[in-house]
Amino acid sequence: MISDAIRAVILGVVEGVTEFLPVSSTGHLLLVERFFDMGGDDFWKSFAILIQLGAILAILAIYFVKLWHVALGMFTDPAARRFAIGVVVAFLPAAVIGGLLGGYIKSYLFNPWVVCFSLILGGAVLMWVDQLDLKPRLHDATTFPLPTYLAIGFAQCTAMIPGVSRSGATIVAAMLLGADKRASAEFSFFLAIPTMLGAFVYDLYKSRHTMTLDHSYIIAIGFVVSFITAIIVVKAFLNYVTRHGFTFFAWWRVIVGTLGLIALALGF
Repeated sequence: MISDAIRAVILGVVEGVTEFLPVSSTGHLLLVERFFDMGGDDFWKSFAILIQLGAILAILAIYFVKLWHVALGMFTDPAARRFAIGVVVAFLPAAVIGGLLGGYIKSYLFNPWVVCFSLILGGAVLMWVDQLDLKPRLHDATTFPLPTYLAIGFAQCTAMIPGVSRSGATIVAAMLLGADKRASAEFSFFLAIPTMLGAFVYDLYKSRHTMTLDHSYIIAIGFVVSFITAIIVVKAFLNYVTRHGFTFFAWWRVIVGTLGLIALALGF
C-alpha cells in the first residue's frame, strides 16, 4: 500500500508536469488515480485541485517582474490596464459556464473513458494545427485585441471536459486567431492564474469539512512538488514549442489515450 506522502509526491509531479503542457493535467490525474489505485475518499478527490496552487505560484514566480509592472501600472498605464481587462474578459466565460455546468460535468463526464477519447481527439487537433501554414501577426501576449481575449476564454471552457487540455485549448485558439506559438503559450499561462485560483478557492471552500490538520502536511508535500516541477516544465516548454511545435505532445496524448482505452477494455 502506497503511503500518503508518496502518493502526494506522485500526484504533485503529475500535476506539475502536465498542468501547463497541452496534455490535460486533470485527465492524467484521473488515469493515475484509476490505474494505480490512488483515488480514495473526498480528500483525495479535492487534493488534485488544491495542489494547483503550487503550479499557480510557479507562474507568478516566473513572470513576477512582468506581472508586477502590470499591477503597478493598472491605474496609470493604459497598456497595463488593457491587458488586465483582457485577462478578466478571457476568464469570465469559464467562471460563468463553470458555475452553471460544473456540477453536471463532474457527475457525468469525469470518468476514464471520456478522458481517453478526449486525449486522442485532442492529439489529432494538435497534429492538425501543427501542419497549418499560419501567418502570426500577434507577437506579444499583453497586446491581443479584446475580442481575441474573449474568444480564447470561450475556447478555455472546452477544457471543463476531462482530457481536454486547458493550455492546449487556449494555445490552439490563440494560434488560430493570429498569435505566434510563444505568445499563445504565455497568454495561456497568464490566464491560468485567475482560472486555477478560482477553482482552488471554490474547491477549498467545498471540501473544508473533509479536511483536518492531519491533511496539512500531505497538501504541503503536493504543493511543493507541483511548484518545483511546474517551474522546470514551463521554462522548458516555452523553448521547446517555439522551436519544434506540438507534434511530441500530440503523440503523447494519442499514446496515453490509446493505452488507457486498451486497459479499460481489458477490465483494469
